[in-house]
Amino acid sequence: MTRLALLVAGWVLVATRPVFAASGGEGHAVFPLWELVNFAILVGGLVYLGRGTLRELFATRRATIANEIEAASELLAQAEARNAEWQQKIADLDRELDVIRETARRRAEQERERILAEAHEAAQRIQRDAVASVEHELRRAQSQLREEAASLATELAAGMLRDQVGDGDRDRLMDEFISSVGTPSRASAGGES
Repeated sequence: MTRLALLVAGWVLVATRPVFAASGGEGHAVFPLWELVNFAILVGGLVYLGRGTLRELFATRRATIANEIEAASELLAQAEARNAEWQQKIADLDRELDVIRETARRRAEQERERILAEAHEAAQRIQRDAVASVEHELRRAQSQLREEAASLATELAAGMLRDQVGDGDRDRLMDEFISSVGTPSRASAGGES
């Protein structure tokens, strides 16, 4: 409370300066000196009255600034740690992408090789089936040709026999046939000796 009273007194002196200067009657010589005295009293009073408050204010401000600097340092350290973590994740992601790309390339190459092998195998199977089918058809055609040739030969032979063999020849051939069938043991025995 006394400090407040001294502060008010100082302000009163500053405010009444022109009154004292005018009442002194000595002119301008007193006026600058009075201003210096008033200023010195004002400053002295302000320092005396406000030194504890100013110290407190500056100490509080210093502590606040120190706390803010410390908090900012912690935030900076956290931000740098996060940045390093994200940079590591990005580097890991790049490596992982490279691994994925290489794996995909290898799988595509393996799939291409597998497809080519299957296509080659299918082509060989188709070729074997075609060759077997052609051979089968060839054998069937040959068999048909033989049957037709045999049939034609039989028809031709029968036709030639009809034309060339008369009734007497037929009877003689029939008798020879019956006699050869009737004596198979003689023919076999004769063939064996």
